[in-house]
Formats: sequence, C-alpha cells, structure tokens
Amino acid sequence: MRLPWIAAVLLLAGPVVAGADTLDERYQGLKDAVTSKDAVQVKKLALELFPLVTQAECESAPEDETEKPAWTSRVQHAKDIGLYAEYALYATAVASPPATLVDLVGALEEANPKSQYLDAAYGPYLVALSQTGQGSKVVPIAEKAVAHFPENEDLLLVLADAAVTHKQSDRALAYANRLVAALSKHPRPEGIPAAQWERKRNAGLGRGYWISGVIYGERSQYAAADKNLRAALPLIQGNDPMMAAALFHLGMANYQLGKMTLSRTRVLEAAKFSEQCAAISSAYTDQARHNAIVMKTEAERMR
Repeated sequence: MRLPWIAAVLLLAGPVVAGADTLDERYQGLKDAVTSKDAVQVKKLALELFPLVTQAECESAPEDETEKPAWTSRVQHAKDIGLYAEYALYATAVASPPATLVDLVGALEEANPKSQYLDAAYGPYLVALSQTGQGSKVVPIAEKAVAHFPENEDLLLVLADAAVTHKQSDRALAYANRLVAALSKHPRPEGIPAAQWERKRNAGLGRGYWISGVIYGERSQYAAADKNLRAALPLIQGNDPMMAAALFHLGMANYQLGKMTLSRTRVLEAAKFSEQCAAISSAYTDQARHNAIVMKTEAERMR
C-alpha cells in the first residue's frame, strides 16, 4: 500500500553507519521474502529488523553541525526501514490463509500496537481469529486496540455487539453511536471496490442505528428511538429478527410521540409499524398485534 514510496525513499537514503551491513542486509532479505511471498521469512526478518532500527534511531546527534545532515539521513533511513518492515508483515498477512494472517498481524501488533497498518488489518484479523478457533480472543483484542484506533469501524462493531450480548446497554449505546459517527464520515478506503465498501458501510450503519434505536426505545427516549430506527429500516431489510425489534419500538415510539403532540397521523403510523411487526414471527408478534388494535382505537378517539 505504501511500498512504492517506501522503496523510493530507501533507495535514495544512505546506509546507517551503526550496524549498516546487518540492517541493510536484513532489509534486502525482507524485500526478497515479500516478493516471493515467503511468510516465514517475512516474519523472521521483520522481527530481526525492529531492534536494529531502534538501535539506529537512538544514535546520538553529532555535536559538529556539518555532520548533522548525514546523521539525520541515517536516522530517517532506519525509520523508513522500520516502516517497511511493518508494511511487509501487513501486506503478507492479508494475502495469506487465516492461520498465517493471525500469526503475522499478531507479530505486528506486538511490535508496534500503534502501527498505521493495523487500522486496515483489524477487520480481516478479527475474522481470521474466529476462523482459526480463537474467537474468545476477538473482544479482548478489540478492547485493547480501540484505544489506539478509536474510529475503526471493525473494532467498534465487535465491541457494540459484545456489549449487546452481555446486556451492557450503556456500553452498547456508546459504541453503536461511535460506529455510526465513524462510518458516516469515513471515505472509501483505497483498494476496496466501491460496491464492497458500500455493503460493509451499510451493514455497519444498519447495525449501529438499530442498536442505538432499540436501546433508546427501551429507555423511553422516543424521539431518539424514532430517528435511529427510521435510519436503520432500509439497511436491515431481510433480517427478520432485527426488523421485528425495530418495528416494535418504532410503533411504541410513534404512539407515545403522537399522544404527546396530539397527532392522529403519527398514532396511525405507529399502528402501521405495529402491524408490520406482527406480520413477522418473533417474540414481539403477539404484543405488536395487541398494540396495533389499541393504537387504532386511540386514533379514532382523536378525530
């Protein structure tokens, strides 16, 4: 992803004096391993490079001003090699089978938990953990990672769903709202086809709006429930369990808002939502059918 730029910088920069041969030999070997898609060598050489890079970066600045440009160039050269090593782990990981992906991204995470490449790696990484029987690690990893990547939609979605599962409504609401905010402003990532990004974005937004809307409905915050669930409806079509809950709470929210504002139109809309909910087989079916009758009766009284 940043390979052409990194390679260009490294070709222009001079070698680092402290351990120059070792550092540049490892770098050349890493480039060769990436080209040959040798995941074992990529991991080995990248992990060997990180301490060498750190050592080179810690070289003291010379007192002689005439030597400082060369020193600056050496340190920058080392930093660029370190950045390339992070890229090598990421690029090789996402092109590898799940077990290898987990191994390489885990190595990158341990080497630099703030690496810019982790932001794009966490989505496939979390999926690969589940695919390799390590699903129990997904939430703990996401909880730790979100501190460094607070707007990462993959992390926020995992954490919102986990909070819902554990009935932690405050956490679920906070993560769902952050998920919606992040997806609402994120541009399509480079390298991801437009259609694929649109599907992912809509799925995340639908889930985020739905979680927030249902929680607001359960808390009798009717205006917020109505706003979020209306936004969720077109994005959750075909998912009957989510649709049933959304329609039920939309019915309740609009009924209460209609009574507050003496709006017969809104009460009738609430009845319509409730009837649509009743048409879906779910835990809400019977109550929604009863609610629709009550709402229609209430609307008749408002003539």
